[in-house]
Amino acid sequence: MKRLVFITSNSGKFEEVRKILLPHGIEVLQNDIPCPEIQADSSEEVVSFSLEWLGDREMAYLIDDSGLFIDALGGFPSVYSAFVFKTLGNSGILRLMDGLPDERRTAHFETVFGVSGSGKRLIFRGRCDGRISHEPLGSGGFGYDPIFIPDGGDGRTFGQMSTEEKNRLSHRGAAVRDMLENLDKLLEIL
Repeated sequence: MKRLVFITSNSGKFEEVRKILLPHGIEVLQNDIPCPEIQADSSEEVVSFSLEWLGDREMAYLIDDSGLFIDALGGFPSVYSAFVFKTLGNSGILRLMDGLPDERRTAHFETVFGVSGSGKRLIFRGRCDGRISHEPLGSGGFGYDPIFIPDGGDGRTFGQMSTEEKNRLSHRGAAVRDMLENLDKLLEIL
């Protein structure tokens, strides 16, 4: 079995990725190596900086940057999603959108993964379109999950779904599927 270290302090992200990759013969371990997160215009820039800063390691590793982009708010919070969540939370986002009808509540999540191993680096991406609910629904997941209703689902928020249900629709699930579509390249560096 191949091994990949996911450098994250977010156990929810770790668990989502671990559950998808394990059946494909890739064991995912979690490590919370401190890594500065730059303020940049795109997730790709954040991931590229982190890959450079972390450099080569004994084991192949994965880092990610994910963001929520709300159309009615000009794409906000975008690459600042973690900071905005810590500062405003879901209630603050919902206050900013107070009174907006469903058709103006469109949003999407993006994830960019960086994988480094054997002196090589790979980038994978995922996206999930949807909309922001009018109130938090569900207690599952983490972060913005209780207020995000993905397209292609049954009208429930990510917070109302199991990890497996969320993985079928989510941006992070899509980024892992991008990895699996390029499994030959991934296995070369693990």
